Amino acid sequence: MIHSASFFGLFFMLLNGVFGDTDGVKSVSVMEGDSVTLNTDVTEVLRDDHILWMFGPRETRIAEIHKQIIDMYNSNEIFGDRLQMDSQTGSMTIRNIRSEHTGLYKLQIISNKGTSYQRFNVTVYAPLPVPAITRDSPQCSSSSSSNCSLVCTVMDVSHVTLSWYKGNSLLSSISVSALSISLSLPLEVEYQDKNTYSCVINNPIRNQTQHLDITELCQTHTCADQRSSFMMAVAFIALLVVIAVVAVKTRNEEMHYAEPAFCTRPLQSMDVFTEDHTVYSNVVI
Repeated sequence: MIHSASFFGLFFMLLNGVFGDTDGVKSVSVMEGDSVTLNTDVTEVLRDDHILWMFGPRETRIAEIHKQIIDMYNSNEIFGDRLQMDSQTGSMTIRNIRSEHTGLYKLQIISNKGTSYQRFNVTVYAPLPVPAITRDSPQCSSSSSSNCSLVCTVMDVSHVTLSWYKGNSLLSSISVSALSISLSLPLEVEYQDKNTYSCVINNPIRNQTQHLDITELCQTHTCADQRSSFMMAVAFIALLVVIAVVAVKTRNEEMHYAEPAFCTRPLQSMDVFTEDHTVYSNVVI
């Protein structure tokens, strides 16, 4: 009797199709700007099937198929026109996905077989910058130093790993999961090193590589070389100053100056004669 009751209980559960959650959460990684499709694993949506997509911690309804009619709810407020739902399978595609679309997506399927659920944890990664390799040593090095200090840098990144490689061998790496942070990774090589070095930034789906040009960045100028070049420049400038001074002095010596001479002579006396002169005119009355 007990076995019969257990059998009928199990049969009743299968008949009503109460499955609960499937194999946990499926992780999906995608680059910002790309498209991603979340599959339902349904081959054909029947008329009585009900497929519902929800997003975020509040399980906001964003898309649904019920009685073979598609309803996008208020998904435009979150996704704009990026959502597309397959009427045959109920799968949902997000086009030109953005970082704000990162989160948990929940799928509920109600059919004549029962109710089942699937969950997708979607992570949207920002585009990767190209690493920049610069020299991290002083402007000149002592003559006894044989190493060149370098640093590889990336700006404003998150959820990435920055690594130095010698050929295909990993030398060092640093990872970060915070948002908008700058990473720097140092490296020392010999001036005459002929090996191939590269700095690589990557996330779970993409990478960017910058190769090191030792000849360009690690020139073997010593401090003595730079001091010698500096002294030569100073000597050249001093020579120009001397030449300019000599030229000015020579020009001044070639100029002749005349001293002015002033002659004095007596002024001749001049007699000024004045004479009164009256003019008469006839008056007619």
